[in-house]
This record gives sequence, C-alpha cells and structure tokens, in this order.
Amino acid sequence: MTTLRQETFVCLDCETTGLEPKEDRVIEIGIAVFNYEIILESYETLIDPEKPIPEDSMKIHHISDDMVKGKPKFAEVIATINKMIGKHPIVGHGISLDIEFLSEEAKRLNLPFPGRSNMQIDTLRLARLYGESPSNSLEKLREHFNIAPEGAHRAMSDVLVNIEVFKFLSQSFKSTAQILQRLQKPILLKTMPLGKHKGRLFNEIPLEYLVWASRKDFDQDLLFSIQTELKKRKQGNRFEQSSNPFSIL
Repeated sequence: MTTLRQETFVCLDCETTGLEPKEDRVIEIGIAVFNYEIILESYETLIDPEKPIPEDSMKIHHISDDMVKGKPKFAEVIATINKMIGKHPIVGHGISLDIEFLSEEAKRLNLPFPGRSNMQIDTLRLARLYGESPSNSLEKLREHFNIAPEGAHRAMSDVLVNIEVFKFLSQSFKSTAQILQRLQKPILLKTMPLGKHKGRLFNEIPLEYLVWASRKDFDQDLLFSIQTELKKRKQGNRFEQSSNPFSIL
C-alpha cells in the first residue's frame, strides 16, 4: 500500500465569472503537482472567458476584463490541464465545483476531461472532520495552522496555501485510500455553515428552520447534521413533539 508520503497529488483551483458551471466560465487556473516534500510542477494562467466578468465576481478575485483580454482561451490550455492532472488524486477546497467547471468547459468544446474520474480529496470536508478551526474557509485554516500567506485571493496563491492545509489535515491518515474511505461517510458538523443561522450550534436552531433546510439540496454533511439534530429532538422532549406540528415531518 502506498503511504501518503509516497503519493503524488495534484492540487488545483479555478477563478470564475460566477458560481454556475453551466453558465459561467473559468478565467484563471492554478495547478500544482506535489508530494509531501516538494512541488514537482506547477502551471497557472489567466483565461479569456469570451464574456464579461461581473462586478460581484471581480470584487472577490480582482480579475478584470482588461486582464484577461488577449489571454489564451480554454481550448488552448485544456491539453496542458489534462496532462498535468493525469491520474493523480486531485486535492482542492470544495474541489467538486472546480471539477464541474472544468468538465463543463471541456464539454462546450466537445473535448474530454478525464480528470473528472480521478480520486478527489476535498480539504473542506477534511477540515469539517478535523473540527478544530473556528472556520473552515481556506483563509481561516491558513491562519489556524500558521501558514504563511501567499498573496491575493488568486488561483495559484490558493493552491499553495491549500497544499499546506492538506498536509496538516491529513496527518492522522496513513494512506490516500484511508482518506477516501472516511470521506465516503457523512461528517457531523458542529455549527450551521450557511444561511441566517450561520455559526450557530444545531441544537440552538429553531425546529421549523431545520425542517425547511432538511428538504433543500445541501451537501451530504450538512443534510446529515440537520437530520441528526432532528432525530435527537424527536427522541428528546415528548411534550415538544406532541405540541409541535412540524415534529412528525
């Protein structure tokens, strides 16, 4: 069995025009092939999305229309992206969204994106499992682990920070297979990560809100945490159950 320290990974991050893979476009990508000792190879480029960059997105990554003007289009960089990813396990923070963006870009060109079938290790979920950081954002994890900043919120700077965060979060595992096996199971969250009750313990959130949230298309960890809290309440105060019309839902 290959140990984590013997494994080669690839970490990637995309900056985009928005959050919808089917509608928005990739405007920057950073990729690094690495092991626990060194970065073996890296690649970064701005990409012409062939559409305007919305102001709201620009405020986050500070990439303007002028900056991507004349830069390569996705069709010109996909071969390099595919070659670097290869068959390595892909590490990233909320990596499924990045993979979805790259897959949609390839689909528009009728080109393959084999990286979609690679093993994926989401450091956001590893951070939830770790549970000791006050926030699971990449920046807060960087601060929590005393990792040196790498500059602005841009693709390669996020990749470099993410690699170091991954090393900390994976310390309790012996192999990639062990990480993947654990991530197949849902992770119980301590606090609500989003919405109007963001940051609150689940046992402090009103029942009606939990019932509403349990029907939404949230990720498996959040739905598992909501459902776990609802089960606790059903097994707990019988008076509350009998008097609350939502308790049977």
